[in-house]
Amino acid sequence: MTASPGTPRKGSLWRTVRAVGWSFFGVRKNSAFQDDIAKLNPLHIIAIGLVAVAVFVGALILLVRWVATS
Repeated sequence: MTASPGTPRKGSLWRTVRAVGWSFFGVRKNSAFQDDIAKLNPLHIIAIGLVAVAVFVGALILLVRWVATS
């Protein structure tokens, strides 16, 4: 069951965040991956991915600053 090019893909924000989170760890069932491809909007995935990277880098910077001052 795949979305045709003319129909909008229906995927929630939470589902997109979960898909991006699992991709950060690199573990995902193939069936769940195929389901995500069929239902999620690629632009939403890119946007959530960029936000997740920014949060991750920010957390690393804060951790390094905290360790350096300790």
